[in-house]
Amino acid sequence: MNARWLQFAWRNTLRNRRRSGVTVIIAALGTAAILLAGGFAIFTYEGLAQSSARTTGHLILARPEQFSTDEDVPLQHGLENVAQLRTQLLADEHVRQVLPRVEFSGLISNGDKSTVMMAAGIDPDAEFAVKGPFLKITQGKVLASDQRLHVMLGEGLARSMKATPGANLTLMASTTEGALNALDVTVAGVFSTGIPDIDKRLVYTDVVTAQKLLGTQRVSSLGVFLDRMEATGPAQTRLQAATPQLKVLTWLDQATFYRSVKDLYNRIFGALGLIIGVIVVFVVTNAMAMAIIERTREIGTLRALGTLPSQLVGSFALEGLILGGMGAMLGAVLSLSVSVALLIFPMQMPPPPGRSDGYPLNVAIDPLLYIGTLLAMVALATVASAWVARRTVHQPIVDALAHT
Repeated sequence: MNARWLQFAWRNTLRNRRRSGVTVIIAALGTAAILLAGGFAIFTYEGLAQSSARTTGHLILARPEQFSTDEDVPLQHGLENVAQLRTQLLADEHVRQVLPRVEFSGLISNGDKSTVMMAAGIDPDAEFAVKGPFLKITQGKVLASDQRLHVMLGEGLARSMKATPGANLTLMASTTEGALNALDVTVAGVFSTGIPDIDKRLVYTDVVTAQKLLGTQRVSSLGVFLDRMEATGPAQTRLQAATPQLKVLTWLDQATFYRSVKDLYNRIFGALGLIIGVIVVFVVTNAMAMAIIERTREIGTLRALGTLPSQLVGSFALEGLILGGMGAMLGAVLSLSVSVALLIFPMQMPPPPGRSDGYPLNVAIDPLLYIGTLLAMVALATVASAWVARRTVHQPIVDALAHT
């Protein structure tokens, strides 16, 4: 096919401009829908991935039993010699910070009422410096590393305990020896994670206070924060080789919610893309079928003049390519415009199930998604046009010329 055949195909698309216009518009809307849906899914994946890595660390170090076996007493499988281990890990050029974490459960009491708590001991200054504002402080202030015997309460738990900043509470938990221990603490602040069920139980305190309550110097795990997400895989290999007695997991191994959402969205948007692709194929096929029926005698004349069937099929394929290409480009421009508009004029999505906070509606502009979608749309339109034309161009010349 040379430029003359392309020009010939272009002029044929202009014969019935209304039909060609409708075909282009439907292809454009289909392309835009796929790009917007795919961009939203990619934005969601990136946001959840960053959130998961920010919560646990890009890598999590602990004893193997910590990930596979339930503890009989708190920190039964905890890490020892934490300071030495942190120094060893920070020697890696891609490790930005190593944060200890003490996870335990117990009771919290205001003197009149007691309830179950899920608590975490953290290094407050380093935690907030690395993770940023990962909690929404609704009352009081965040913990500081130089504060001892202070806690932060989830919003629901603070409401249940009728506790405000400055209030005194009692933490009770089993020690590593199996005895019951209690500590009086002061409320430094109240926070919200955006998940009401978690806010009803979650307590943050500093590592030293948590260890004092549990009667140990161990920590549950170490969260390793890297300089970039892409360094996760190689860093896991290096750190696992450097600490063979421990187990090193990535944030993805611990991100159950992320994997569930990604699997769900892949199914939903995959089905959506398939449906839109089928619609575009049917629209292009219908448009080309009508064009071929109208030009059957013309096809017979061209065959009588010596035009090969393959050349005619190629000509109709070029018409489909033009219609599909124009629709795909128009859809890409529309999708790009909507994506940029959402950055200039922000919109909020309603809170998802189980959460109390909404999140910004954004659509990622991914070059690979755009290229793949445009090529797929053009290929579908081209193949559909060639397929619908093949039967007519191969019919006997006499039958084509006699068509009415």
